Amino acid sequence: MGDGQIMEAAHQQGHTRSSGAAGDPLAKIASFMARHGIAGLPRNFDLVHEAFNGQNPELARELAALGAQPSQNSLDQLGLKHRLAAHCGLQTERLHAEALTTLSRIKDQITLGLSQKRSFARSVETVTQAIQEDMNQGVEQLLSELDLLTSVATQMVQAETLLVSEIASGIAILAQADRAARAAKGLALRDRLTGLPNRVAFLQQLESLYGVEGTGAALILIEVPDLAGIQHQYGEEAATKLIKKLATIFRKTIKKHDYAARIEIGTFAFLFTDVSADDAHVIAERLYSAAENNLVFATENSNDPGGLALAIGHALSADTQDGLQLLGLAETAVQMARANPRQPIIGHRAAGRRVA
Repeated sequence: MGDGQIMEAAHQQGHTRSSGAAGDPLAKIASFMARHGIAGLPRNFDLVHEAFNGQNPELARELAALGAQPSQNSLDQLGLKHRLAAHCGLQTERLHAEALTTLSRIKDQITLGLSQKRSFARSVETVTQAIQEDMNQGVEQLLSELDLLTSVATQMVQAETLLVSEIASGIAILAQADRAARAAKGLALRDRLTGLPNRVAFLQQLESLYGVEGTGAALILIEVPDLAGIQHQYGEEAATKLIKKLATIFRKTIKKHDYAARIEIGTFAFLFTDVSADDAHVIAERLYSAAENNLVFATENSNDPGGLALAIGHALSADTQDGLQLLGLAETAVQMARANPRQPIIGHRAAGRRVA
């Protein structure tokens, strides 16, 4: 299956998904893996699925370029390049194994060094005892005993020198592994398309808001309701460029200390601290205007070119007990905004649990 066939399969998968048939895309992925001799590992399935879903045309092209019977190493390198969580996790496991091997080698060297020190100590005791027992022994015999001590001492110094070198090398390897592990962890928390934090990172950030005295925040969700229509009318690559463009616009619109993430294919999440509900609404309007002024699309639902349709919802952490509850309120607001295009920005109001 070439690049065009992968992209066609991705388009068909998106169409099937919108029709509610979930089994067919899985069958297509399994068939592709079987024909290309790709082992049925979870991380390989994740890789092919990512290429098929149409959100990463570059990955689809590079996977096709591997041809039939690609090596597992090539697949793993491809997955790591595109920041797939399963492959980042695999990299961390490998680094952990390397660190354990290095520590084991250092332990063996230290054990050998201790053994040689004990041997030297016993040799000193033996020579000392021999001299004490026979004070009349000749100079030649005494020199012979001292030569033995010198030989053992030389071996011990060589072993100590080697140990120092092994420890220095081991520390360098461990430091490199630590840096690589941190980098892999960072990649696993980043959205590979936009570079923004992904859903996992966002949920961690969301939970960190609670339990800190005096820290309140507003959550704003922005969704592209007609992303499927844009994909169908303009193609997968255009939809991908749209998401990237939106990420750039949003980053430029918010302040440096504000938090932005991409948590779904067409959904962005923002966290703003120390703002009121009215402030959050003003910020949402600013984000909406920035997108509207910089992106123009005519979708299947409207043949007239105009600003990109968005559905925006926001809620305050002060009205909730935990991050998931806050996310739920914001999602409810987004659903209401999606259902009423004339009011694209909806904010949750605590009084009576109304959304307005």
